Amino acid sequence: MKDLGAEHLAGHEGVQLLGLLNVYLEQEERFQPREKGLSLIEATPENDNTLCPGLRNAKAEDLRSLANFFGSCTETFVLAVNILDRFLALMKVKPKHLSCIGVCSFLLAARIVEEDCNIPSTHDVIRISQCKCTASDIKRMEKIISEKLHYELEATTALNFLHLYHTIILCHTSERKEILSLDKLEAQLKACNCRLIFSKAKPSVLALCLLNLEVETLKSVELLEILLLVKKHSKINDTEFFYWRELVSKCLAEYSSPECCKPDLKKLVWIVSRRTAQNLHNSYYSVPELPTIPEGGCFDESESEDSCEDVSCGEESLSSSPPSDQECTFFFNFKVAQTLCFPS
Repeated sequence: MKDLGAEHLAGHEGVQLLGLLNVYLEQEERFQPREKGLSLIEATPENDNTLCPGLRNAKAEDLRSLANFFGSCTETFVLAVNILDRFLALMKVKPKHLSCIGVCSFLLAARIVEEDCNIPSTHDVIRISQCKCTASDIKRMEKIISEKLHYELEATTALNFLHLYHTIILCHTSERKEILSLDKLEAQLKACNCRLIFSKAKPSVLALCLLNLEVETLKSVELLEILLLVKKHSKINDTEFFYWRELVSKCLAEYSSPECCKPDLKKLVWIVSRRTAQNLHNSYYSVPELPTIPEGGCFDESESEDSCEDVSCGEESLSSSPPSDQECTFFFNFKVAQTLCFPS
């Protein structure tokens, strides 16, 4: 096994990796949600008028479904949760505004992470999420979130550390590179991101815990030794590390257990307005016998404030204006979309 000491790695890729790790370590605290605000949410009992852990966790699950539905990368989901938690830990948020805030967090993250061609439109996200707010509500809330976070939306997250740790390991191990699955680690991180408690963990610690648990299942002494050196370089103390590793282990055990709520694989349900349904032709309700497709034919694709400040994004407009008939025509049942987007 190669030594992780910087003097040994001079002139090698390891020097750059450790330099990047130092940058991440300096930045991580700056982009963590305020612990006091998270603790207030944790201590809130579940009722209809206040934001409680259950509502936040459900919104994180919705963000994961949105990311999967639109084909967004893991980084978009992780950053969206970071923006959401930083804002919730800073402001007093009413449950009725949570859907709007969640959609805005997703759109803000997508614009930072995704290529322009992969950024979903505001209109599409509103329809799929069924957040019951207008495009102007989204624009107004995006401005509020950006201002309260001082326009520092691009954050150093646990995913950044996970990718960097993974690269460092591959750079210093002699074992097969495919032995440590990054896709599996990302899926485990997303499961943790859906629990409010893990927003309190340092991103560097959370990523290291995930890697440590995975390496232990592989029973690789070499990989464990590399992780110990990374842990030492990151100045993560044993008390903090073992505390979070235990919580991560419990979370992953629950997530993979048969008792964990699994989605029902139902068919998509499309909801149309009554007026639209009345105007549908009979051909929409029955499938006629299709003619033989001629050879050489082709498809016609054209048919197919401070911590105690309240949040307000024009709550009268959030639900006062019903969606248009055109919007209702192809309104998507988001709860069913969730069932199709989760990995099995």
